[in-house]
Amino acid sequence: MEKISAVIITRNEEQNIVDCLQTLDFLDEIVVVDSGSSDKTVFLAKKYSKKVFAREWKGYAAQKNYGISRTRNDWILSIDADERISEELKKEILELEFKADGYFLPVKNFFLGKLMKYGGQYPDYHLRLFRKSKGKFTYSAKDVHETVRISGSKIVRLNNPILHYSYNSVSGYFHKYNSYTYLDASGRFHRNIKPSWYGMLIRPVSRFFKWYFFKLGILDGTRGLIFHLFSALYIFTAELKLFEIYHHNYRDIKWKT
Repeated sequence: MEKISAVIITRNEEQNIVDCLQTLDFLDEIVVVDSGSSDKTVFLAKKYSKKVFAREWKGYAAQKNYGISRTRNDWILSIDADERISEELKKEILELEFKADGYFLPVKNFFLGKLMKYGGQYPDYHLRLFRKSKGKFTYSAKDVHETVRISGSKIVRLNNPILHYSYNSVSGYFHKYNSYTYLDASGRFHRNIKPSWYGMLIRPVSRFFKWYFFKLGILDGTRGLIFHLFSALYIFTAELKLFEIYHHNYRDIKWKT
């Protein structure tokens, strides 16, 4: 097996970081980049890694690329603090021949403690395992989140999942909600996308019907209903914030991620 370095960025993740790090015991190196945690995140991370770095927040992609720059191995596994490597995925990685330049990993998303099986939530593939010499994080033109860009030609999908415990409570969801809707709005502003009534009224309703009914999110029960209602509200709020940016002519807004 090739030697792999895990890269994790953190801020106030004391509730998650230990469970995450314990699933990385099969890797050669763990690098943690913390951006000003006020809880026990750094203290707990240092129990599992000698490479815990403090760095002022520069954005998701910048933080992750900095972490990659501090690794010693050519293979990188990017994982978030609220994610876990499943035992099945661990075994699959240990048996890999590493003939590709990168690997897409399926993600099982949990919402309010329950696995979301429908509504487009699984399999949710992300490029997380890749050669450092071939890939780095950049921002997608269509997404709030950072993505890995690979210069190599061969990318393969693995079969077993990362477990993602993103929202364990409604308050936890809305804690991220305000930040992400701002990122969405400011990103679209810088791409010269203007707000519209279609985006504010039709897109949220369309999103709900598509994923809740046509993509069978309804089969996830009450949590499925709540999740897809929240997702529709997210689109509405992001569009409203975009309208606010244009209305107040906030031309000095930077890409704060």
